[in-house]
Amino acid sequence: MNPWTAAEGAPTPLGCTWIAAEQAYNFALYSRYATEVILLLYTSGDVTQPAHAVRLHHLVNKSGRVWHCRLPRAALRGARYYAYAVDGPVDPSAGLRFDREKLLLDPYAPAVFFPPSFSRAAARWHGPNVGQAPLGVIPDPSDPFPWGADRAPRHTSDTVIYEVHVRGFTRHPSSGVAGARRGTFAGLVEKIPYLQELGVTAVELLPIFQFDPQEGNYWGYMPLHFFSPHHCYAADPAYEAARDEFRAMVQALHAAGIEVILDVVYNHTAEGDHTGPTYNFRGIDNPTYYLLGSDRSSYRNDAGTGNVLRCASPAVRKLIIDSMRFWVKEMHVDGFRFDLASILTRNHDGEVDLDDPAVIADISADPDFADIRLIAEAWDISSYQLGRSFPGMTWFQWNGQFRDDLRAFVKGDAGHVPNLMARLYGSDTLFPDDLTNAYHAYQSVNFVAAHDGFCLYDLVAYNQKHNEANGHGNRDGSDENRSWNCGVEGDAGLTPGVLALRKRQVKNFCCLLLLANGTPMFCAGDEFLQTQQGNNNPYNQDNETTWLDWRRLDEHRDIFRFFKTMIAFRKAHPSLGRSRYWREDVQWYGTGAHVDLSDDAHSLAYCLHGASQGDQDIYVLVNADWEPRVFTIQEGAGGDWSRVV
Repeated sequence: MNPWTAAEGAPTPLGCTWIAAEQAYNFALYSRYATEVILLLYTSGDVTQPAHAVRLHHLVNKSGRVWHCRLPRAALRGARYYAYAVDGPVDPSAGLRFDREKLLLDPYAPAVFFPPSFSRAAARWHGPNVGQAPLGVIPDPSDPFPWGADRAPRHTSDTVIYEVHVRGFTRHPSSGVAGARRGTFAGLVEKIPYLQELGVTAVELLPIFQFDPQEGNYWGYMPLHFFSPHHCYAADPAYEAARDEFRAMVQALHAAGIEVILDVVYNHTAEGDHTGPTYNFRGIDNPTYYLLGSDRSSYRNDAGTGNVLRCASPAVRKLIIDSMRFWVKEMHVDGFRFDLASILTRNHDGEVDLDDPAVIADISADPDFADIRLIAEAWDISSYQLGRSFPGMTWFQWNGQFRDDLRAFVKGDAGHVPNLMARLYGSDTLFPDDLTNAYHAYQSVNFVAAHDGFCLYDLVAYNQKHNEANGHGNRDGSDENRSWNCGVEGDAGLTPGVLALRKRQVKNFCCLLLLANGTPMFCAGDEFLQTQQGNNNPYNQDNETTWLDWRRLDEHRDIFRFFKTMIAFRKAHPSLGRSRYWREDVQWYGTGAHVDLSDDAHSLAYCLHGASQGDQDIYVLVNADWEPRVFTIQEGAGGDWSRVV
């Protein structure tokens, strides 16, 4: 035992940590500009009057920029929760927004407790919010989770990613999941046999970090806390139960051979702009945690959500790395998809650094993440870095160009045969494998539809977005959908002929996605024509608009079967999804011997030779024209080929 730290506390680790050898808790909080820090402890029976308050003195309880103390368990006086009151200069023109009356949540707290009188509004007003603020949970010493022989599955050519919203996946009564388990991690576990039948090998979970339950934020892209699962996604929202329910879900998915990837938001927070609530970062150390405008009183808004984290700051970089390490080491996740990852490349002044952004370098070099899938959404409002521009050279990237080009081609837009060829090949124009770059084809995460934008059925059922329910006068969401309703807007007046055409178009998208080089991803429910009634931005729709309607699985079994068999086909043919590009193994054709690259062309064929991969040859004929086309197969004799699709 170090007598100094036993008396004064230690600056590491940040947060609230149980020290078993001393039967004590260590508390540590980073704040560069604070002049006074008070630790407030609350019992479960009274979240308005602290059971104990510890005023930290900088000559005893501060090391560098970290305030800390250590308390024997008995000194907590039965406390279960904690918060901080932090004082310092109040000067918005310098970015300093301290409010000593606000209760502040520790960014490193093990979990978050929302008292019955919790109020987002109270956090927006100047002055006290006692009894209404989210509190950190003081962890109980507990036995480790029984991980047993849990091992992370690792998929290569057979990888198929399935984007899932935990709540929306099983919340609808038609899911067959009972009562309190609907819309939870436990509910997702009940659907593992379905995932196995479908054949997907990885689930990419929309954000599951704890967010503000009063924000109207169904998607979860406004995180409040980076170290705990959202309590509403657990059948039992108590801290230990929610944490272990998430772990049990990961364990069950791993046992089924399915990877778990988290969609993470390390670029902005639930505090929004200067009119938003003060929950933690703003009141603890505003200019350290956020990128501020040139006048220092406003926030940069490159995420379009009110604020942007200052990812070049050492404190923020540490926060991101520590959070990732927690989810890898303690929760056993297999990968991360980084929302608006271009913001991770911004310097202290907000300018983009494409040469060596610190947080990208830190993540890429960390040995704990060497076998973890790192997937970037390589753009934000003002910086589009898709492909070689993004500095995480070994990362996967969501390929938005794949989405746009396939939508345009299948819709029948002119001039897209060359673009389709590039996307099917693996997008080497974006991810070059020349001597300097040496990208891999699998780094392109190919998708046609995702949570953001039309779902796959709505892509073939609506010409225009219909977002009125979101409350923004239908002005939100993209107007560049590249969609075609097949002759009827929505399902009113739907005829069997139109439905048949829509199903054919969905199958076209499914085929092209799963026959392309790269890593395919599709959205939960697309395999049975889930609809959001034309809403292409349902971020605040926690209702039947976004909950999967499992009755459609019975109604559209033919589409489910098609997806299932196409996934099985891809997994059976490693020649399709390769580490490298197809190169000399592919031969491109048109309806005849030559590809028609003109603007008026809408058809293409190619033969992919599989011998180098120990696979069969695959000949693909693609016609997006509104008229039939006769193709002449250019390789082998007629009897050499069997039609599969």
